[in-house]
Amino acid sequence: MKKIAILGSTGSIGTQALDVVREHPEHFQVELLTCGNRVDLLIDQALEFKPNAVVIGDATQLPNVKDALFPQGIKSYAGPEALEQAVAMEGIEVVLTALVGYAGLRPTLAAIEAGKTIALANKETLVVAGELVTKAARAKGVNIYPVDSEHSAIFQCMAGEWHNPIEKIVLTASGGPFRGRTRAELVSVTKAQALKHPNWDMGAKVTIDSASLMNKGLEAIEAKWLFNLRKEQIEIIVHPQSIIHSIVQFRDGSMKAQMGLPDMKLPIQYALGYPDRLATSWPRFDFTNYPSLTFEQPDLSTFRNLGLALDALEKGGNAPCVLNAANEVAVGLFLQDAIGFLEMSDLVEHCLMNVMHIANPALPDLEASDAEARRLARTRVPSAWRS
Repeated sequence: MKKIAILGSTGSIGTQALDVVREHPEHFQVELLTCGNRVDLLIDQALEFKPNAVVIGDATQLPNVKDALFPQGIKSYAGPEALEQAVAMEGIEVVLTALVGYAGLRPTLAAIEAGKTIALANKETLVVAGELVTKAARAKGVNIYPVDSEHSAIFQCMAGEWHNPIEKIVLTASGGPFRGRTRAELVSVTKAQALKHPNWDMGAKVTIDSASLMNKGLEAIEAKWLFNLRKEQIEIIVHPQSIIHSIVQFRDGSMKAQMGLPDMKLPIQYALGYPDRLATSWPRFDFTNYPSLTFEQPDLSTFRNLGLALDALEKGGNAPCVLNAANEVAVGLFLQDAIGFLEMSDLVEHCLMNVMHIANPALPDLEASDAEARRLARTRVPSAWRS
């Protein structure tokens, strides 16, 4: 039985991870659950799964959490420092990092320092600090198992092939809800429209990133660090059906693809259960329901975020960190109706052009770049929307 921690247990990935635990109670024991401010759901989860401890982000809610969980012998803590300490608890074997955005970096580094296996759903950790994170993992002998469906697909295709060099990988994108739209058509789209993903059930931030294709750009940067790739070895193709999750092409021209229904529980379970494939009762793919699988090139002129992300990948250094910070602010402003859909790209480009580039950043440099990009992004909008 693997003892696991779920960072971000009340989010989309976290709740689906707990579905996996429910499916296989004989394989997984929850030791730690964490959340930002959805403490009512966290309390319900803790009462069901009986972890050793919980950590919340909102310290003002700590008394309520303690009142609910102390009688069950569950310890409660609050704040980022408590989170970094909790992931190092002796009983934890695998840490699923499902926090959203930059917030996942320090807890992931703390878990690696403590020698925990990482199931990585927080792509921003490698986008922001891929070199630092992978170097730390190598130094500690820690395995990082990808949870993103595309990277899980590559990982699965590489089984038995690690001695064979990769010629290239192909990351597939659904195209999101606005596939085929022109820039003129995207000027007036609303957050409600952007949040209606055609295939996947995801949290708000990831869903908006998918609609703008930023998500695929972030995944390209993550793939560089997970699989030691160069930019020219990463191809992105739009595949509206979301059945082929990614492809690996080897130097002999042979290609391997991982296929399946668009369900995040599958890559979550693969990462948590690796190297075993655990049985499930979930729906199976039926070819008769998908008489054709189609592919097309992404429209980089309309969906500029993808091009900006690929440029940041090529530039390296702190550029991906700046990209991520600016994008987090931009998505937040879009969800507040403070800026338009296309203006998110303008905001990200402005920050990439105006934050000083650092070729070989240390962690303090990345933290400073993150803060500067966020400050700069907020100065581009009316003062009433700044926070």
